[in-house]
Amino acid sequence: MVMMGSIVSGYSSYVLSQVQALGQNVVVIFPSGTYDLSQADLDYVRSFEYVDSAEPFYSLQGLVRRCGSEVQVYVYAIKPEVVFKAMGNLRVARGEVPLESDLLGALVGHRVAVADDEICLDVGDVISLLVAEVEGGRVRRVNNVNLVVSGILEEYGGAFILSPDQMVLVNLEAGSKLFNARKWSGIFVVLKSSEYVRDFTRAIRSSYGGNVEVVSFAAIADVISSVTAAVSFINYVTSLSAFAVAVAGVSATMITSVIERTREIGVMKAVGFTNRQVVAMVLVESLVMCAVGATAGIAFGVLGAYMLSGQGLVIRAGAQSMVIAAKPDISPGLLAETASLTILVGLVGGSLPAYMAAKIPPAVALRYE
Repeated sequence: MVMMGSIVSGYSSYVLSQVQALGQNVVVIFPSGTYDLSQADLDYVRSFEYVDSAEPFYSLQGLVRRCGSEVQVYVYAIKPEVVFKAMGNLRVARGEVPLESDLLGALVGHRVAVADDEICLDVGDVISLLVAEVEGGRVRRVNNVNLVVSGILEEYGGAFILSPDQMVLVNLEAGSKLFNARKWSGIFVVLKSSEYVRDFTRAIRSSYGGNVEVVSFAAIADVISSVTAAVSFINYVTSLSAFAVAVAGVSATMITSVIERTREIGVMKAVGFTNRQVVAMVLVESLVMCAVGATAGIAFGVLGAYMLSGQGLVIRAGAQSMVIAAKPDISPGLLAETASLTILVGLVGGSLPAYMAAKIPPAVALRYE
């Protein structure tokens, strides 16, 4: 219970925080099928009065060689200010954001510049970026583009749509002139408030139908919350099943103990022990046994939670992948809930054996062999 509950809570909280860090007022529009986004589409999106900013972007994948090894990177050609506006926790550790007129300047993510705590790239270094030019689902050719590191981002962690730690961020014009990108990958939209997200997504879907896909981070957060609630319910049902098994196990153990100690209990009642005292004795034994089991179980549960969460969760979307490494959420409330459930197991499991012990006649017990 401790292991599963803490892992589910830890990962759900981490994923929700990453989605919410992107901004609940952010919407991304992707072309679907053979449809291509154009300046007319961008003007239409900007025509909504509650749109704060909307910028097109190019998204590509590439390889950067540093420190003797290659690392996969995600190249985003977009106006940098929009990305920083959408991702409030994104910070530049060293250097600066490239100017809008700078085609060669690039912001690189933490994992691009650093490998195993070794700084491989610094501000002013030239990086050679290999980017595949894809057309019609096939690689047409591989372009080798040289960029100058103008800034290095702070470590961010996993995120959806954008991967800041593995990101190479350049200005929009660099996407078409340096990488020969001809079609926008999408339109990045920042609304004035999250309360307009539903109306905006509904309007875009109504206008474009199946020609575009609209991704709302607020909607993703709602879906994650629903999935988390479902998983928590399954974990709760599993805990109830474990509760029933534990009650049966405690009852069987205590019934065996009472049967084996029938003569002892009879002698105790013969010398003056009341039924209430006998019941209390059996229940205390049951509670002590459960307390010892709870202590060991919680310790192993905490250890198991850290071992499982340390392996990380890999999420793949086509060729892209993201590793989520979240710490288990071992809260005092979870430990208290586990301890309370253990006490309840001891009381329920020990009730029948205690009742049986209280009903043992002293005369019969003394003849028991």
